[in-house]
Amino acid sequence: MNTFQLSCFLTVAETLNFARAAKQLNVTQPAVTHQIRSLETELGVKLFKRSTRSVELTREGSIFINDAKSMIAISLRAQKRFESPSDHEIQVFSIGCHSYSQLFLLPDILKQMAQIHPSLHPRLQVVPFQHLYRLLEEEDVDVIVGFQESDEKKVPGIYRELMKVPIICVCSDTHPFASRPSIRPSDLEHERLVLNDPMKSPASVAKLQGLLMGGRAPADFYFCDSSEAATVLVQSGFGVCVLPDLYIPPDSRLLHIPMEGMDPLSFGVYYKSLKESPILRDFIRIAKTFAQQFLLPHDR
Repeated sequence: MNTFQLSCFLTVAETLNFARAAKQLNVTQPAVTHQIRSLETELGVKLFKRSTRSVELTREGSIFINDAKSMIAISLRAQKRFESPSDHEIQVFSIGCHSYSQLFLLPDILKQMAQIHPSLHPRLQVVPFQHLYRLLEEEDVDVIVGFQESDEKKVPGIYRELMKVPIICVCSDTHPFASRPSIRPSDLEHERLVLNDPMKSPASVAKLQGLLMGGRAPADFYFCDSSEAATVLVQSGFGVCVLPDLYIPPDSRLLHIPMEGMDPLSFGVYYKSLKESPILRDFIRIAKTFAQQFLLPHDR
């Protein structure tokens, strides 16, 4: 396996077209095809479904994308290190998240981390749920930021809570709920609902969404692949959404109304070990302090 094979794979994965990938890489299409076939033979799996009309990633191809990016990044870092041997050693710190909305926590934390560790090079990875914990087990990420998993899910790491996050109803500032101090689940029975992907939602939120859907017409629901997409539809007046408060980007046009009868969720970090990891210890300490800022009441 070599970096050219990986570059061919990633370019085809991005373009889903062997001819366009070859043009971007400034090589012939047969050369790209040969590299992909060689890589598939080495891995023992098919990375793409190919027909005369289309190219699609296989499940194995989707899983391999992050590994390929990691190997390319490691290769580039090694090259840069020896190009400038007099430079300070960089300290790569890899942070994994389940969604882009969870990155909202990080700017102030990383700013303070950089003051303590001047050679820090953060690496932010947003990876689907089913793959992120595998990266932790294989030590391809140093820490995962996210909600605590249920006991049924065996996570290969130690969990440290940063804060409790309330579950809220999100609506536009023109919605009839705007004057309400809180919302009961029964209040949502006749509301149009914007629903987040249950595979990307904490279990209690996914369960509530399922209960609210019971016996209602499909026209009452708008399904979204992410919390970011859900908030766009809420802002546009298509309905209301139930989400953890941490998922909602700051926006004066969105109201965050507490849900009654819903226990707050534990939000924190997963990691393998704190031994010989001063950067990770500092990250958890600083994150604990900054996390409390996200619990301040929102302006109504």
